[in-house]
Formats: sequence, C-alpha cells, structure tokens
Amino acid sequence: MTITILDGGLGQEIVTRTGNATALWSVQALLDCPDTVRQIHADFFTAGAEIATANTYCVLPDRLIPHGLEKRLEELTEIACLQANSARDAHGSGRIAGSLGPLGFSYQPDQCPPADSAAEVYYRVCKAQSDFVDFFLAETMASVEQVKGVLMGTSGFDKPVWVAVTVDDTRGSRLRSGEALTELFPLLSEYDVQALLINCSKPEAVSEGVSILADQPITYAYGAYANGFTGIHKDFNQIGSTVDLLESRTDLDPGSYANFAAKWIADGAKIVGGCCEVGPAHISELRLRFASDL
Repeated sequence: MTITILDGGLGQEIVTRTGNATALWSVQALLDCPDTVRQIHADFFTAGAEIATANTYCVLPDRLIPHGLEKRLEELTEIACLQANSARDAHGSGRIAGSLGPLGFSYQPDQCPPADSAAEVYYRVCKAQSDFVDFFLAETMASVEQVKGVLMGTSGFDKPVWVAVTVDDTRGSRLRSGEALTELFPLLSEYDVQALLINCSKPEAVSEGVSILADQPITYAYGAYANGFTGIHKDFNQIGSTVDLLESRTDLDPGSYANFAAKWIADGAKIVGGCCEVGPAHISELRLRFASDL
C-alpha cells in the first residue's frame, strides 16, 4: 500500500523559529525572512515529506488589505512559491502544493463571502500560483459553501485540486459550520477533485471524520493532517487575531501523533501529514512508519 507523506504545519513552525506571532502570521516571514521559509520546507523534505505546501495560505486579499499589502499579492505569492521550489530542487524530488486558505478567517465560515464572490478571489490567487505549483490544495475549508467557492475558483487552470476540510473538534462527523461531513459529497461529485482530506482539527476528531470517509463510495484518495492545538480559542475569530491565543498540546509527541495516523491509514487513508504544531520530527516518524520505500 502506497502512502503519500505530506509536510507539517509551516505557519506555526515559522512562528516557533522566529518567535514572531503577528497579525500577518506566516506572511510576515515572506516580508522579513523568506530564507527561513525555504529552510523549513527543506527540513520537511529531509524529514520525509513528499510535498511542500507553499506559504500562501494567508496570501489572500482580505488578509493583506488591512496592512496595505493587497497590491503585493502576486509578488508575495511568487516569493512563497519560489521558496518551496528552491527547497524541492535542492532535495531532488517532491511536488509543490499551492495552498488556498479560507476567505473571511480560519474556522469562521459565516465570514466567508458567497461562493460566486469567493470564486473571483480564488481565480486571481490561483492565477498567481499556477506557474509555480503542481496542484492546488484548498485548506481548512469549514463549510460546503466555502468548498464550492474555492472549487469554482480553481476551474480552468488544468491543475489537480485537493480539498481539505476542518471538522468540529468535538464532533468529527461535522464541519465547523455544523453541516454533516457527508453533505460535501454531492458537491464534490460535480468537480474533478483528486483528493479529500480532513485537516486542522484535533486528531481525535479527525479520526472520527476519516472513519466516515471510509464508509463512502468515493473513487478519489482521502487522508488527513491534524493540528496539535488544545482547541480553538473563542477570541481567535477574525482577521487580525494572533496565534498566541492558541495553546499547543503537550501530549502529542511524534509517536503519539503517528498512532493517530496509523488509525487513519487502517481506515483507508492514502495521504497523511501534519497541520499546525506538527513539525519535522512528527513527519520523520510518519515516514519511518508508513513510507513505502523504506
């Protein structure tokens, strides 16, 4: 059985290494220290990741406008993608995923614009990424409407699309919008989605969600990459909120995290990796236990 190993949580790894938790989050490193971004990609590749997720999660108009950076979206996208490509080229193998983060803010689907409006934004973002990435990875989508908007925006680029959704930390059977995870499938059937993943939720909730995917008659690959937060603070709810509101778990060492991944794989997952607070050591353990070429 072939398992694809993703990278880990780039944004939080940047914060850990720079000690700088600003309202721009991972975008700050593109302005201040792009070499740090490249080094983190390189470290994930060395650990065993087969994919580098470009640091474009927050390179979105609504994240940049409050800082007067909206006109630099294409420039910042190129900087982010070039760091990932440089690390991949030095490593000698791997693929680049263009990250498409949620509009409005993470975990806040009610703040996202309607799908038609979101699609226009994502089309611009995808156009900026398209020359640099192998596929688009829509991350931390929290509602069916959010997924619809991003899928509409990725159309027309002749790039594979992976969709990653975030589920409720206490009910892994439901998106953070409250919608059942199964409500996604009619929409996904309308698009050529290559993979469906569950991401940026507690691993316990992710496990519940993956077990539901295992019971669905889907033909594309599925998988998971959980976060290492204790939960999402109620005040972490709008653009400008800083990640110092979020607390990392102390019980999710590489071995413990890999035990969760083993359950996902037992339930049919073909793609595993890590999200926020999951670093190179965790990815190294995933490679050691699950990579097919060892």
